[in-house]
Amino acid sequence: MIRFSVFLILIMSFINSFTQEIHKKPVRINAAEENAPLPSYPDLFFEYRIAELNINTPIELDYNEAVRYYIDLYSIHRRDEFARIIGLSELYFPYFDEMLAKNNLPLELKYLTIVESGLNPLAVSKSGAVGLWQFLLNTGRLFDLEINSYIDERRDPFKSTEAACRYLKYLYNTFNDWQLVLSSYNGGPGDVRKAIERSNGALDYWEIRPCLSDQAQNYVPAFIAVTYLMNYYREHHIQPIPPLFSYSDLDTLRISYHLTFSQISDMLGVTVEQLRFLNPVYKMDVVPEMNEPAILVLPKDKISLFIQNESKILGNGPEVKDYHTMINNSRSTDNKIQIIHIVEKGEFFHKIALKYNCTLENIKAWNNLTDNTLSPGQRLIIWIDRDYDKKNQ
Repeated sequence: MIRFSVFLILIMSFINSFTQEIHKKPVRINAAEENAPLPSYPDLFFEYRIAELNINTPIELDYNEAVRYYIDLYSIHRRDEFARIIGLSELYFPYFDEMLAKNNLPLELKYLTIVESGLNPLAVSKSGAVGLWQFLLNTGRLFDLEINSYIDERRDPFKSTEAACRYLKYLYNTFNDWQLVLSSYNGGPGDVRKAIERSNGALDYWEIRPCLSDQAQNYVPAFIAVTYLMNYYREHHIQPIPPLFSYSDLDTLRISYHLTFSQISDMLGVTVEQLRFLNPVYKMDVVPEMNEPAILVLPKDKISLFIQNESKILGNGPEVKDYHTMINNSRSTDNKIQIIHIVEKGEFFHKIALKYNCTLENIKAWNNLTDNTLSPGQRLIIWIDRDYDKKNQ
């Protein structure tokens, strides 16, 4: 025991002195694109730091080449993205911690959301999983998340977290091992069961890992890397990018009537984009009238203003646009940016209109066209939404 303690002291001394030397070097933060020097550490550094984290969590945190790969991926190649994620954690993690503690779950499970969605409540995977915790539609409904034309509670940071806690408890009751829980959260419990069978009943994650799907094989190493970096990002000179709002900046109201984001924006001076960021659960910029009061998240300093002007907000109803109004407004370019579309052989108006989320009347009005004839090579002026590129990536 004494020899082991001495060994730890020597390791700690080495790590601390090494870190101090690294920090003496001039490093420009978040400047990987400019070929700025980035700190470089030996494997021993990561082994020691992860061993430190291991002391305080029931989730086994290992270090190996697969984990190192994801540490480098997030801290070097996705450096700026990770800086944004660290900032967003100020908004979401206080509530995640509260719910995980309430359910007697390891607090480190909050890092799942970084691997799953990059802390983006609007994230959608190739398989159709949605939200911070990435629930498929049927799984979401299994955990009582409502999904309809107006709302998708998989995108609700509060309700999806409650559902994720229930699911994680279920998975732990099934496998009684947190690494297997993490893997089954990503690949499904069936994938883990099959891997255990193919490994002759082995229950060690790293032993059954070759028998898991490709995605599930990478999941636990990515989780360990994220757990490490969220605790030691400063050692990698990553500076968080502050979010638009922090958790302490916000408050909630209960709404029992139909209300549009435009109505709220006009009265409170909060942009529709900000309302979307704060209320991702609402799919159509509308708080619908429901059987139970809906939750509206607002900046804390706007709550009193909303209450004082509630009757005015309700009186400022949305304009109902009919077909004739839409035709008369065909030339409108409000909040849009101009691009040029070159007509290809076989293209026609409706196909182009569908591509750019506009109408035939829009295209004809923008280009002063009077008939429905198009020619290959013809240049068309198109006005697209500012976020069109993001939507269609």
